[in-house]
Amino acid sequence: MTMSDTHKTLLRGAKVLGGEPRDVLIEGERIAAVGTGLDADGATVIDVAGQILLPGLVDLHTHLREPGREDSETVLTGTRAAAVGGFTAVHAMANTFPVADTAGVVEQVWRLGRESGYCDVQPVGAVTVGLEGKKLAELGAMHDSAAGVRVFSDDGKCVDDAVIMRRALEYVKAFDGVIAQHAQEPRLTEGAQMNEGVVSAELGLGGWPAVAEESIIARDVLLAAHVGSRVHICHLSTAGSVEIVRWAKSKGWNVTAEVTPHHLLLTDELVRSYDPVFKVNPPLRTEADVMALREALADGTIDCVATDHAPHPHEDKDCEWGAAAMGMVGLETALSVVQHTMVDTGLLDWTGVADRMSVRPSAIGRLTGHGRPVAAGEPANLTLLDSAYRGVVNPAGFASRSRNTPYEGRELPGRVTHTFLRGRATVVDGKLT
Repeated sequence: MTMSDTHKTLLRGAKVLGGEPRDVLIEGERIAAVGTGLDADGATVIDVAGQILLPGLVDLHTHLREPGREDSETVLTGTRAAAVGGFTAVHAMANTFPVADTAGVVEQVWRLGRESGYCDVQPVGAVTVGLEGKKLAELGAMHDSAAGVRVFSDDGKCVDDAVIMRRALEYVKAFDGVIAQHAQEPRLTEGAQMNEGVVSAELGLGGWPAVAEESIIARDVLLAAHVGSRVHICHLSTAGSVEIVRWAKSKGWNVTAEVTPHHLLLTDELVRSYDPVFKVNPPLRTEADVMALREALADGTIDCVATDHAPHPHEDKDCEWGAAAMGMVGLETALSVVQHTMVDTGLLDWTGVADRMSVRPSAIGRLTGHGRPVAAGEPANLTLLDSAYRGVVNPAGFASRSRNTPYEGRELPGRVTHTFLRGRATVVDGKLT
């Protein structure tokens, strides 16, 4: 490709990481220049005055459901939802049918991601065969495959056997992999329907105690330290979990953690409605937990925001609470919820948001080309946000195949206007290209 063939786009007046307005020139797949009064010769000029420019968002925890549950989501629909939400890369969880526990399945998901073209899809491999917790999956083969898997998780289930967890941590050291643990002690959560506390007692719903999460996290940070490996805590949800991770990090151990947007905003009081849209794993916790999670994300104890985008068809949610599936869609509302809970409250600035939603998740997943500075020579994976926008969430307009959002009818700030994947616009004026 000669330079004359390279498509050029000039973003005029973007507030890079919320700072002073700058022009950003994109040539081909890269950022060519960042400055003021840049020459727009031959470029498509987009006036983005006042909008926040961030590196493309990266999600460490997405359920794309393909193969096996294409009625709820596919790689194509899920990556379209990701692009609308400002994401340029997502990590696809392994609890598909068949389970992504072999090189063949992770390569299938990876190839579907490349074909979709809306964002990069990095498959997450299962830790154990069939997510059954009995024997290790072929971690090395998944890493050596075209998909180059670095993150392994039985998410949806906990690797509760300490010996299996130890072996997995030891195994992934060979290629700098990480085990992402769904911290849920199974015996302590049998029949659990919601957070164990005042509300569960009043409603008579089976309680899900905080200690079921915290005990596994405590064990696993100790195991990771013992074998000198990397552990990542999925969807951390309690104040106690924050304290354990904070302690582990103070020791210099290789421990990272994520929090979901819904755990930064919603509490178990919402379960009084008995609306299964609020049923999720781990469950919505208390106001005190929410505030502890926000503070921990602000001070860096929690490394990143991950959506745990969990689409379900309406029949799995439009039923009584006890029979309903757990999970919420989250890709298209994540940045708005983070603006609402973290930026508009003064806990994080936009540089902090870029760090927690792009830089750190890229680093944990060892993704190259994402989470990079907005600077000349860098890949043009970019997201533009109109932070002044206020709108009511209407799932009818979602790009996701599923509609199970807990924010329907709620006003949230911020709207992604443009998303660029390696210089190519995937979203323009809030609409998919």
